[in-house]
Amino acid sequence: MITLQKTTQDYDVLGVKELALKQDIFAQILKMLDLAVLESMDEKDAKEQITELCNQLLNASSHPLNISSRKKLIKLIIDEILGLGPLETLLADPSISDILVNNHNNIFVEKNGILEKVPVTFYDDRHLLNIIDRVVSGVGRRIDESTPMVDARLADGSRVNAIIPPLALDGPCLSIRRFTVEKLKAEQLIEFGSMSAEMGQFIHAIVEGKLNVLISGGTGSGKTTLLNILSGYIPANERIITIEDSAELQLQQPHTVRLETRVANIEGKGEIHQRDLVRNCLRMRPDRIVIGEVRGAEALDMLAAMNTGHEGSLTTLHANSPRDALGRMENMVCMAGFDMPVVNIRSQIASAIDVVIQTQRNEDGRRRITSIQEVNGMEGDVITMSEIFRFARNGRDEDGKVLGEFVATGVIPNFNKQLQLKGINLPNSVFGVDFKMPVF
Repeated sequence: MITLQKTTQDYDVLGVKELALKQDIFAQILKMLDLAVLESMDEKDAKEQITELCNQLLNASSHPLNISSRKKLIKLIIDEILGLGPLETLLADPSISDILVNNHNNIFVEKNGILEKVPVTFYDDRHLLNIIDRVVSGVGRRIDESTPMVDARLADGSRVNAIIPPLALDGPCLSIRRFTVEKLKAEQLIEFGSMSAEMGQFIHAIVEGKLNVLISGGTGSGKTTLLNILSGYIPANERIITIEDSAELQLQQPHTVRLETRVANIEGKGEIHQRDLVRNCLRMRPDRIVIGEVRGAEALDMLAAMNTGHEGSLTTLHANSPRDALGRMENMVCMAGFDMPVVNIRSQIASAIDVVIQTQRNEDGRRRITSIQEVNGMEGDVITMSEIFRFARNGRDEDGKVLGEFVATGVIPNFNKQLQLKGINLPNSVFGVDFKMPVF
């Protein structure tokens, strides 16, 4: 079992006496400060004012603190007033990808793909609820008994989901999916062991060759990271339109238009769904359409776009295998409400999607591309697929790391001729084939 050993020194955690002193100092400062004025001040000036007041109160206190504990206490008070309280310590660690607050004294983080409990806690449920309210109010939302669930986004782009009683039985619950500032490249994924060099060549070619790609995988399996890498291969002279629930893609091309859905306001009006944005983007002359994740009826409009000249579209969805991904796509098309025969839906899917890439997060925390398959077409009422690359797993070592290797199956995809006609020539060795194929 892989574990990461942590101590309280890794986080800004106070002892029992220091914590009691911090609560006392914090309560006194709230009485002395005008929070409305503080919010209008420059952040640096506000921190200086809080620090000065903290030092005055600590000097007058009967509980002596060393310099290290004093600095830690002052920082926590500043975080409490200006930031997100105990969460600021976790948000400051760039290696943390997820922060999962099960209740006020039970917090886990994901670091290097492994979940671990941290010693950071809130005082009580009310303290946690105040922080949640601060997050959601910052984006014009509210959370209370009438609306006990909410999705929001932090200033750095991190996605936030909060759910409170009566729906959450053990107290308020908060989940934060961190926004990655550093944009990974294919070379780094190869170095990390997430894919092979041949797979890197292949995914570059299929994007450059304007094939429609569907990325499938579970939660936290690296779908968005891979989508970012693939979208980076789109030529700079093409007009790209991205559609997301929460903007995470970091495209560097100059001709990019970013669209984001909108939730309903307090009155329950004004909601804009992904399907509305997909329909609208078709009127915006896109060369490429990139959808962060297909979740519902917008799948029908996405397939229609792929089948009517919008080549090179990219999207992701949640599924456990490439075959399951096509099945989920079929179900989501049915959600659009059209009475269409299943065979027709499958025919639309088979003609629209060229490649399905499966990602997976293994139990050792590493994210890998486990399968790349070509969608061949229809045989009867069944969509046929051919696997081009796969991760052949060989077990686990004594440290719990997953063993295996990336294998080219020897299948040369049918669209290879199409790539060659566009001047994209992949060597046969990429597919694990030794003999030379003619160039068309």
